[in-house]
Formats: sequence, C-alpha cells, structure tokens
Amino acid sequence: MAIQEFIAPKSLTEAQSVIARGGDAACLAGGTDLLVGIRLGMRDPNRVIDLKHIPELTALEVGTDQLFIGAAASAYDILHNSEIASLCPGLADALDLIGSTQIQGRCSAGGNLCNASPAADSIPALIANAAVCRILGNSGERMLPVEEFLVGPGQNALNDDELLVQLILPKPAPGTSDTYLRLTPRTEMDIAVAGTGISITLDTAGVCTAARVAIGAVAPTALLVEAAGQALIGSKLEDNAVAGAVAAARAAASPISDKRGTAEYRTHVVGVLVKRAIQRAQARINAGAKA
Repeated sequence: MAIQEFIAPKSLTEAQSVIARGGDAACLAGGTDLLVGIRLGMRDPNRVIDLKHIPELTALEVGTDQLFIGAAASAYDILHNSEIASLCPGLADALDLIGSTQIQGRCSAGGNLCNASPAADSIPALIANAAVCRILGNSGERMLPVEEFLVGPGQNALNDDELLVQLILPKPAPGTSDTYLRLTPRTEMDIAVAGTGISITLDTAGVCTAARVAIGAVAPTALLVEAAGQALIGSKLEDNAVAGAVAAARAAASPISDKRGTAEYRTHVVGVLVKRAIQRAQARINAGAKA
C-alpha cells in the first residue's frame, strides 16, 4: 500500500485529531528511520504525520529546575544549545554519535526514543539523566520515565491515540556530570555493540551522593541498572566501588550473539565501558571544580 496522505499539523490539537482517526498512521519526527523503513519495504503506513511544524514539539527550554526538550527537536538544535550541551554533556556525546551531520539536522531524541532500538545511542544517556516522557492522548496527559517507556525491541509504551510531546530532565545538581560511551566495529555511522550512559554527583569531599547507570545494546531494551548506581553511592569511586558497578551492569546484561559480537563479548565490553564512563564523568566534575 502506498502512502495516501501526508499531513503536517501546526498544533498539538490538530495533531491529536489526526492521530485519533486511527488507521495505519506513522508519525514523522525526523524521518531518518521511518523513510528508510518505507524505502526498504519494512514500513507501509497509509498516513504520515509530520510533527516538525508544531512549536511545542521542536522547542528547547532551560528552566529553573528542569530542562525541556521537544520530542521533534533535532539533534543539531540540541547540540548547538550551549546550556543543554554544557549541563548534560553525556547527552550531547550520544546525540553527536548519531549518523552524519546531515542526519543530525533531521533526527530527534524523541524519534530515537520512540523507535526503541536496543542499540539507540540517545536512550541510555536520557535514562542516566532521569528523563521523563510527557505523553498526550485522548484521556489527557501522563508522565513516564524513559526506562519505563521502552517495552521491547522497536516497541514503546504509547497507546494508539497518544503522542510523545516532550522530554523533561531534572536540572543537574552542583557536582554532577554525565557521559555516554559506546563500542562500534567502525569509528563512524555504525550502531553500538554495547553502550552505557552514566550520571554521577560528587560532594565537595569527592563522595558520590547520587548515581544512575544505564546500559544499551546488551538487552531487548536499554536498561537502568539501579544496583550499579547503588554500588557507587557513598564511595569516592574507589576501585572496589567501580568494580561493583561493573559487576552489576554485566549481571543485568542479556545480549544476543550475532555477526557483530558474541553475547560473552558484549557482556564483557559493557563492563569496560561502564568503568571508563565513570572515570570520564568524574574527570568532568573535577575539571569543572577547578575552572
């Protein structure tokens, strides 16, 4: 079936009314996955809804306590928002690894999330930053943590009448930084064999008071590994604390074996990445303290 309608609503209300029609519709937040899927015959919607013309979905805002990222805001716009990129350098790390410069001009963190690839780069970074999804549907608005938004490979928690409007991140506390690391077979434009997003907070004595560790490409969905974060809290990120976080991340991993790597290899690599990401986040905090 060929696409029969291409609709570009100008408001959330208009978008909701279009989505409420039901049928085999697909939302276009950037199109870097959707259009490829259509061309390859893997997707065949009869209606495409372009979300790029709705101001709320492309807006970026840094508030007093929260960061607001429109679901269709491009990776390029996020990367070139100096406040967001400096407050969440790990999220910037992740977005800067997605495709080419041309792709970053179209793709969005919201679209990457809705696509729900286990290897998506932005998702572990969003989880590490405690991002929450603002979702709008016929029954009203609901909020859902990113780690609960993921249901399975290529599956998210949106109901048929719902739309992801915004990603809301708490503004990082003083002494906080994040990072995202991945391993790919090639240096550019490849998907992760394993990835991790980490956010840590250190007090003035260097003691970790908060930590979130997320892993990607090593399970059906990106995961928040709470035990890994708990292993770091109360420590000065000594070797034994980091080793505990690494062990927890590896225990949570359940990767598959394919041509990109065996399950054993991916499990090992994700632990290596967790250790390096902790060290990088710590170095970023220390560098900021000296500035």
